[in-house]
Amino acid sequence: MKSIQSLFLLVFTLLCVTSVSAQYGNGYNNGYGGGGNGYGRGGGMGMDRSMMQAGPQGSPSKPKEIPAEETAAKITEQMKPVVNLDELQVIAITNVFADSLREQGILLKNESSSQDQKIEQMKALKESTTKKITAFLNPDQIEKYNSFMTDFKEVKKSKSKKKKEAKEQKEAKEGIETEKVQE
Repeated sequence: MKSIQSLFLLVFTLLCVTSVSAQYGNGYNNGYGGGGNGYGRGGGMGMDRSMMQAGPQGSPSKPKEIPAEETAAKITEQMKPVVNLDELQVIAITNVFADSLREQGILLKNESSSQDQKIEQMKALKESTTKKITAFLNPDQIEKYNSFMTDFKEVKKSKSKKKKEAKEQKEAKEGIETEKVQE
């Protein structure tokens, strides 16, 4: 009788151990919890895999893209006092600029077009945008708009020249430093 009780106790213990082992993953990454240490989602402490990833989402080297509406609003705000726009014109022109900037982004990201095709498409887009904007302006405002856009281009060119010069100076400094290190 004692041996039968011992046998039942042994069988019962083995069955309990294997069921507990099965629940906690038993080393084969199965059971509830998906493996790891058997507690929840792998990391314990209630952390799921998305929380375990280091760093911000997306690639850190790619700068955050500014929405077209924001850029259009900035351009229109700069234009408003120069061209003497009323509120209705500001809204309409902001929408035209936003549409144009979105289209420009699409054209630039299009990898199937060659560089020459992109340039031609950008010129056509610029002409289309200018026609749409001048439709909202009176003749006096059109003249002011044209001078504003000329000045705006000059400011953009000078900013890009400053960036190029700063980059060249930085490269020159790095070149001098590498020469000193080599000596």
